[in-house]
Amino acid sequence: MGYRVVVAGATGNVGREMLNILAEREFPIDDLAVLASSRSAGEMADFGETGKQYKIQNIEHFDPAGWDMALFAIGSEATAVYAPKFAAAGCTVIDNSSLYRMDPDVPLIVPEVNPEAIDGYRVRNIIANPNCSTAQMVVALKPLHDAATIKRVVVATYQSVSGAGKAGMDELFEQSRNIFVGDSAEPRKFTKQIAFNVIPHIDSFLDDGSTKEEWKMVVETKKILDPKIKVVATCVRVPVFVGHSEAINIELENELSAEDAQKILREAPGIMLVDKREDGGYVTPVECVGEFATYVSRVREDSTVENGLALWCVSDNLRKGAALNAVQIAELLGRRHLQKD
Repeated sequence: MGYRVVVAGATGNVGREMLNILAEREFPIDDLAVLASSRSAGEMADFGETGKQYKIQNIEHFDPAGWDMALFAIGSEATAVYAPKFAAAGCTVIDNSSLYRMDPDVPLIVPEVNPEAIDGYRVRNIIANPNCSTAQMVVALKPLHDAATIKRVVVATYQSVSGAGKAGMDELFEQSRNIFVGDSAEPRKFTKQIAFNVIPHIDSFLDDGSTKEEWKMVVETKKILDPKIKVVATCVRVPVFVGHSEAINIELENELSAEDAQKILREAPGIMLVDKREDGGYVTPVECVGEFATYVSRVREDSTVENGLALWCVSDNLRKGAALNAVQIAELLGRRHLQKD
């Protein structure tokens, strides 16, 4: 038997990807409801490449009673309205927004890293999906932390415009085209021109000078992996359509050579190590699009600190950073708690 599954936010980048991944991974579904706002109600949504289509229903009028789980990709404002209603009706919410991530009664889950934390989901009947940049980083950090205990992480991100939704992708495309033909490239979605540029600013600024995106990486890593780890992040938007990259510097309590780190990462769940010390012997964002793995390259020792490592990490942010992780949480929820006879 399968599950009765809801996908909310099916017209956005992440919602569409959720449908694709549910189909690709052959998630056991008996019934599927596809929801969005009233603007999209009545339109049809593709269920991956299966040839199946589902009529989009208005989330305002949907009754969640009797449904097993709902994958939400509707943003924090709408989630605040609908997640409690779905949860109270017995439909477990797997939420992609930032709304519940730091709620102590809501598990924040990356299945390769802290699967056991899902056992606390019944308090609120809500499970949170982490920030896209956090998700891929903790997948890479977890096996190294288990082996040698991470003390401190310094990370610089190179985040694609798809992290800002369809409007971000449209702006990069339109600005690039306009610059080639000599038209205006004034920013609308971003604070500065994104085409042929990088912007060291994602989300709003906080009082200490960091941005909310950087704060998310710090607090979410602590909640998912280990509260003792010190983290500092610099988050940068780059003119790439899909795929986030991260340059990660790690300080460990115990010695771990680059060679041993490579061996550990090669065997770790969710990771694909591509690390040849030659031209092209590493992974870039273009190559990770559409893939499930978190890719790690450029593993090397950092001689400027005791027990230091540096590495390069790349992942499809619409997949592992959002939709894939949500589906993996759904799979984990099914295995541990919602088994069907």
